[in-house]
Amino acid sequence: MLVLFEIPAGFALFKVLDEGKLNNVVDLSKEFLAADSARKVVSLKAFSKFENTAEALEAATKLLESTPSKGLRKFLRAHCDGETLGVADSKLGNAIKEKLKIDCVHNTYVMELLRGVRTQLTELISGLGAQDLAPMSLGLSHSLSRYKLKFSADKVDTMIVQAIGLLDDLDKELNTYAMRIREWYGWHFPELTRIVQDNIHYAKIVKLMGDRANAAKLDFSEILPEEVETELKEAAVISMGTEVNDLDLMNIKELCDQVLSLSEYRAQLYDYLKSRMNTVAPNLTALVGELVGARLIAHGGSLLNLAKQPGSTVQILGAEKALFRALKTKHSTPKYGLIYHASLVGQAAPKHKGKISRSLAAKAALAIRCDALGDDQDNSMGLENRAKLEARLRALEGKELGRSAGSAKGKPKIEVYDKDRKKGAGLITPAKSYNPAADSVRGQTTNSGALDEQDTAPRKKKKVDVEPQEEEAAEVAAIEDKKEKKKKKKKADQEASLPISGNEPENEEPVPKEKEKKKKKKRQAEDSGENVEGEKEEKKKKKKKKSGD
Repeated sequence: MLVLFEIPAGFALFKVLDEGKLNNVVDLSKEFLAADSARKVVSLKAFSKFENTAEALEAATKLLESTPSKGLRKFLRAHCDGETLGVADSKLGNAIKEKLKIDCVHNTYVMELLRGVRTQLTELISGLGAQDLAPMSLGLSHSLSRYKLKFSADKVDTMIVQAIGLLDDLDKELNTYAMRIREWYGWHFPELTRIVQDNIHYAKIVKLMGDRANAAKLDFSEILPEEVETELKEAAVISMGTEVNDLDLMNIKELCDQVLSLSEYRAQLYDYLKSRMNTVAPNLTALVGELVGARLIAHGGSLLNLAKQPGSTVQILGAEKALFRALKTKHSTPKYGLIYHASLVGQAAPKHKGKISRSLAAKAALAIRCDALGDDQDNSMGLENRAKLEARLRALEGKELGRSAGSAKGKPKIEVYDKDRKKGAGLITPAKSYNPAADSVRGQTTNSGALDEQDTAPRKKKKVDVEPQEEEAAEVAAIEDKKEKKKKKKKADQEASLPISGNEPENEEPVPKEKEKKKKKKRQAEDSGENVEGEKEEKKKKKKKKSGD
């Protein structure tokens, strides 16, 4: 049985001298405590040395992929005829067995044997010292790391993170320098600040003109339109600014040179960032643009870290401060962060920005994963998702327009209420018409001849017309009965008040009742008098108060 061992210097094949010792792992580890006992277990059969670093790097990368290199295949064909090979990687063993038809073994005994060989490596391989093995390992590891970076050079997003950071810094510096030029040169020509709004054009004009007295002689057609140029020359003649000397103008012009050079470098940097974004994240660029996509990658740390985030996190990325403040104060959380500056969100109406940002974040999360982990380098998915989002935005705006126009999906049409009409049907009952034959007057009787002369109508209608007259007569009779009953009660009370016995004189009247009536009248008169006096006193008091005021 042979054992394959890989080192930075090359490949080594060891012959197992006593295969019976492989059955006991504990005893096997004790055999490698000393170099003499290790030589009794294994011995070096063959060694294949790497010719240069490139060969070593190729072999190491193939081993990481669990495939044998060209040099390893030649080495095994020459020394492994009819032998069983012990390997440290089962996938590598399967590849060797398929390509070279060599039986390979991978188990705990082989791993313990390789561990023991590693402890006594310098003693088992003659001519290999520990001082030589350490530099070779370090050099191979460095070469392997550089190779991994070169292998995915197109996916390196570190350049994007640095470029977008520098672009933001340049914008701040340009703004600061431009404001300084306006303030400095404004003492000499203050009207120019109002005439020229663009900072780069302002710096070019100041560099070209110098003193405002030179404005009439110069041609600004390459920088400004004709109307603005005419206004500038007229303002230079009547300007109220102070005079400046040549030394001041020289320093102002040098600052203008700095602004112009920074603006040119910013344009170059933006072109570089645009090309890198189209290479590294084409789908994300198609959805949100170069600047917003680069800021998302920079905020996430890398494209791979950003691919691990869900769409809800991508939506509020950049608004962490507002999010935690809202959670702390129990208010509504923010709807968008850096994604707010995307063109799709900017096109939406204010009340639709939340919906569009949520949809855009979901599609952007898919695009980021496709860019970070996919093999395709085109932006087809990003363009397709952008078309879907634009269609959704148009649908939202169209639905709102339909509602405002009063369509079928919008507000219902208001109709006049009619109690005799059902929804979608005709009249509930036919409209009632006035019947003059139903009128009746007390004290008159209708002649039978007159009734016969009228148009004959169905008997049912006559009965219906007569019913209201009978009801009115019954009500009048009931009222008259009540009046008669009241009169009878009054008469009965008066008869009861008269004396019953015949011995008493007829002219005598009930005295007690008359006295009680007189007393009641007196009390009423006194009460009314007191009320009148009280009202008079209140009126007097009010008059006194008014006079006092």
